[in-house]
Amino acid sequence: QVQLVESGGGLVQAGGSLRLSCAASGRSFSMYIMGWFRQALGKEREFVAAISWNGGSTYYSDSVKGRFTISRDNAKNTVYLQMNSLKPEDTANYYCAAGGGDIANVQWDYWGQGTQVTVPS
Repeated sequence: QVQLVESGGGLVQAGGSLRLSCAASGRSFSMYIMGWFRQALGKEREFVAAISWNGGSTYYSDSVKGRFTISRDNAKNTVYLQMNSLKPEDTANYYCAAGGGDIANVQWDYWGQGTQVTVPS
């Protein structure tokens, strides 16, 4: 069992930056592929980024590629999402997830409660 708690959300002006954190507790954090998803009001949840167990591989949605960076610190059981050049369309509740399998086809098993990011237009 893995518990995930996100933090770092808030209100930021367009063009600004935020860093989200996701602290994991429970067993064997370093075994899991970690990911970030987001869900805007009235829309379906969408994939944002994922990182392999050792940080050697990362994947991003086209909408955030070049602006967001996912990283992890296995010693701290924490995964991060650095978000730069934020846009109003980045406004959403951001969720951390942990899963396994092939990074091209992850089975996401655990989810956090989310942290809200708001970028006013």
